[in-house]
Order: sequence, then C-alpha cells, then structure tokens
Amino acid sequence: MKIVPLYQAPQHAEQVTEWLWQAFGSQESRGFFASIVAASQREGEMPLTFIALEGEKMVGTVGLWRCDLISRQDLWPWLAALYIDESQRGKGLGEILQRHVVEYARQLGFESLYLYSACKTYYERFGWRYIGDGLDYPDQPVHLYQLTL
Repeated sequence: MKIVPLYQAPQHAEQVTEWLWQAFGSQESRGFFASIVAASQREGEMPLTFIALEGEKMVGTVGLWRCDLISRQDLWPWLAALYIDESQRGKGLGEILQRHVVEYARQLGFESLYLYSACKTYYERFGWRYIGDGLDYPDQPVHLYQLTL
C-alpha cells in the first residue's frame, strides 16, 4: 500500500467526494464536499487530502485541514475526513492514515493536531487526548481530541 497526496492521483477525486459525502454529508451537501476535495489538491497548501492505494485501487482517504469544525476555529490544524473503504475496514488502515498525517504535520513544524468525532473511544487508542465537547453545524454534539506531536 502507498499513501499519496490526491493531487498526484486526481483521477480518484470523484470517489473521494462520493465517500466523504456519503459518510459525513446530507442529501444536499454533495457540492460542498466536491468543493473541499477540489481545494485540497494544491501542492504545498492546506487543505490537503491524502489517499491510500493498493495498486490502482483507492482504499482510504484522510485530510490535513486548517479547520474542520466551524465552531472551533481557534484550534488548528485538523486531521479530518478519515474514511476507509468498507471492504478494507478492520485491517489497520485508519491507524496507518492517521500516522501519515501526524508525520506530515510534524514535518511542517506543527506542535499539535486536532480532530472531532461522534465516536468517543476510537481515537483514544491511538494516543489522541479527549479535550472536551464541541458543536458541529447546526447543533450536533461532537467530541474534540488533541494529539501532541
């Protein structure tokens, strides 16, 4: 498996959009996710999307974003939009993609990363520290996490 920035394999952008929309969006938000994916394909800039490839097949994606939670713009950068193809779950790919973003952020000189999730225990087993609750738009409670790099 290899992990590359999406801008190196832009033929997968449509599938990334579809995954993010289906996993995190609502019926009317596909354009929103297409916009995020389009903006995350510029070398050396954030937001940045990474994809995991097994040969030519995309098996997962994750982002390094300036902001993933509008109500907490004081925290940045964010590990965002972690998604593993359903047929590939349970193989440790989520951890591998997290580590890739963590190392990339560390190389950029960041001291911490943040994320939010509706799941309370998944990220804690990878060293993320629960730092409180927040609100996703419009009023959805979520759990906030920090990882010191």
